[in-house]
Amino acid sequence: MGNRQSRPWIVSDELWSLVEPLLPKPGPKKVEGRPRVPDRQVLCGILFVLHTGIQWEYLPQELGFGSGMTCWRRLAAWNEAGVWDQLHQLLLNELRSKNQLDWERAVIDSSHVRAARPGPKSGPSPVDRARPGSKHHLIVDGQGIPLAVSLTGGNRNDVTQLEPLLDKIPAVAGQVGRPRRRPDALLADRGYDHDKYRRLLWQRGIRPVIARRGEPHGTGLGIFRYVVERTIAWLHGFRRLRIRWERRDDIHEAFLGLAVCLITHRHVRRLC
Repeated sequence: MGNRQSRPWIVSDELWSLVEPLLPKPGPKKVEGRPRVPDRQVLCGILFVLHTGIQWEYLPQELGFGSGMTCWRRLAAWNEAGVWDQLHQLLLNELRSKNQLDWERAVIDSSHVRAARPGPKSGPSPVDRARPGSKHHLIVDGQGIPLAVSLTGGNRNDVTQLEPLLDKIPAVAGQVGRPRRRPDALLADRGYDHDKYRRLLWQRGIRPVIARRGEPHGTGLGIFRYVVERTIAWLHGFRRLRIRWERRDDIHEAFLGLAVCLITHRHVRRLC
């Protein structure tokens, strides 16, 4: 255990047993040459970049990950194949089968990150002197387990992602009856204070619990809302997510989806 904590990019047998069946099968090599780097080693290289924030070209070759370009290409291909979405759903199913998801309430929030280079889903950040930035939008269950995540430009209003995030919550199986994808209530801060969206939540069968502008602080929501702030802190514990280095939005989204899987996997491991 200590060895894995000091080298968090090492893929455990248990995690690999979940990931491997989801990976697309490689096509035939177009050019003869060096043998293909095994997927597990490449995943270790991707996790090394995610945890350390190192640039692809500086990925240490002596650790056997393959080149930075190999890891980058594999990450893009796996993301396009929906690997992280499928893995996240498997993990949520496992949690629900053990009755470990809190559907009583969900909590939504967002966080700004600086974008090193402008690209799709970046924009002038209102909290960083209009420099290029992006936002990570997140919805979690009552314990802070990630249910859905999205990426937008730094200038997008939080409330624009309320419905898209709810739509991204997968249909979570694991118990007798229909899969579940809707919390009983949704908690949010003043940035989501619009009656239009309250009505939309009621129409979905979700009770809105949204702080109102102009009301004094200390309304009591903080005792429940802190879980999403803690999960955002966990996300940004992955150094690659603290700054958006990638111009391509799909690569940053791939890192974001992988990080969500790793956080969810930690909750699964606690059950073991």
